Amino acid sequence: MNDHFDTMPSDITAGSARRDPYMLGRSSGLRDGRSRQEGATGRGEGGPAPKFVTVTYGFWIFLLSDIIMFSAFFASYAVLVNATDSGPTGKQLFDLTRVAVQTGLLLTSTFTAGMASLAIERRSMPGAQAWLVVTGVLGALFLLLEGQEFITMIGENAGPTRSAFLSAFFGLVGCHGVHVGLGVLWLGTMMAQLWVKGFRADILRRLHCFGLFWHALDIIWVAIFSLVYLLGASQ
Repeated sequence: MNDHFDTMPSDITAGSARRDPYMLGRSSGLRDGRSRQEGATGRGEGGPAPKFVTVTYGFWIFLLSDIIMFSAFFASYAVLVNATDSGPTGKQLFDLTRVAVQTGLLLTSTFTAGMASLAIERRSMPGAQAWLVVTGVLGALFLLLEGQEFITMIGENAGPTRSAFLSAFFGLVGCHGVHVGLGVLWLGTMMAQLWVKGFRADILRRLHCFGLFWHALDIIWVAIFSLVYLLGASQ
């Protein structure tokens, strides 16, 4: 009789395993006890996902919404690119040398942002701050050249009110420039927080989101450079 009762738990466990071979149920006392001991780790069952994962996921949703907005600007430009109203065209206005320099600055800033991420992973404060400074300076130089382009075009009576083509051009390129300007401000804020608070978890999450934002701006600019400037200068 004792042997019979001694084997009952193992028999019950074996029967449960046969009915639920992958242990998907939550009624097993052994499994529930293990979950209570392990606690909510955020890696599988037992609790929510880690904060880093949820923040990154939410920021990706923001980036996707931003890309949808830029898609609308690109579509508007494609429709209005020939609506010059007898005004200047892209071939007459675009300075490809200046735009090529802008592209080089932004591509280089993406590289330096990646180097800053590597320094942050090593928890190197001097390296992280140095690479972030270079990234911010390159972004500021990009904005300076873009501002010069806009001022020159407006001075030549080729402002956004001159034609539908120019309205679409200033809307698309200007929207990207606003994003770069906000990114530079965000970068300066993160550098100050990193310097004062160190490599805290919340600071690292924000820096990761900034890296995603900056790389997305680089991809959008490559599309602008190819579809707006190169095609516009060749027509």
